[in-house]
Amino acid sequence: MTSVNREIHLASRPTGWPTAENFRLVETPVPTPGPGQILVRNRYVSVDPYMRGRMNDTKSYIPPFALDAPLDGGAVGEVVATEAEGFAVGDHVLHGLGWREYALLDARAARPVDPDLAPLASYLSVLGMTGLAAYAGLVEVAGMKPGETVFVSAAAGAVGSLVGQIARLRGAGRVIGSAGSPAKVDRLRDLGFDAAFDYHDAPVAEALSEAAPNGIDVYFDNVGGDHLEAAIGAMRPHGRVAVCGMIAQYNAVEPPAAPRNLAQVIGKRLTLRGFLVSDHGHLRDRFVEEVAGWLREGRISQDETVVEGLERAPEAFLGLLRGENLGKMLVRV
Repeated sequence: MTSVNREIHLASRPTGWPTAENFRLVETPVPTPGPGQILVRNRYVSVDPYMRGRMNDTKSYIPPFALDAPLDGGAVGEVVATEAEGFAVGDHVLHGLGWREYALLDARAARPVDPDLAPLASYLSVLGMTGLAAYAGLVEVAGMKPGETVFVSAAAGAVGSLVGQIARLRGAGRVIGSAGSPAKVDRLRDLGFDAAFDYHDAPVAEALSEAAPNGIDVYFDNVGGDHLEAAIGAMRPHGRVAVCGMIAQYNAVEPPAAPRNLAQVIGKRLTLRGFLVSDHGHLRDRFVEEVAGWLREGRISQDETVVEGLERAPEAFLGLLRGENLGKMLVRV
């Protein structure tokens, strides 16, 4: 094992769109575990849209990243040293100290995973936080019922692609997705979406009206902005919106305008509910059982865009914000 650890630090806070200059690759000594700790050699780290908000020094549901310190996030790797009961060298674990090659953590902060049951990367995507967000948002937050029409924005992304597939498998009457390129639209059709459109081709409200002429019952929001406005306009009475993210405004320097048709929420008796995946841990066992079954049967899939090398983690993150990924964006360390 090398004595040098590499980490990606936050060098400065961005204004608007982040750039490569906001990150710094730093070499540090590989740490040694103390009592109750394990040392993990990360194999995959996750980059996710919510991390953009943590680059700002603002109060939120999760603390901001510190300057001149490593960023963090989901990671999966192999235990290479341990001073904790219940963990042996060679075990594989899921944890929250990504953006580095070697992670030192308290054993209670790691969750064992089995690479023989599913590929390691799956524990950061379809069987991880990404999958649980899709499942919880659709099933519990939006309360989708069989036969309903579901619209998903950023539907070729990590969460959105799973939402559409889960909706179909749980009996949705019609599943519609928006994406940012013709290739992504084609992929959504391959995944079983009944209709899909490129939001660059026409106003979203117009494209959604064509795809769902009789309206929608559920909107899974990953984008906000014009997508949320279009969904409100297309909603049937008592429709529900599960707000997972609003990537359209993450890099905005001016506050976004509210949907211009927000008053329709009243007459249509709509429900708009934001959620955090951390609030739905009680669903994990049910989620894993159901989704792992579909995965074994080949009825659900998770696209992954894998960037090679920790030094390219900032590049992967910036590409994610630009929509360059198909499915989950991962960095192989």
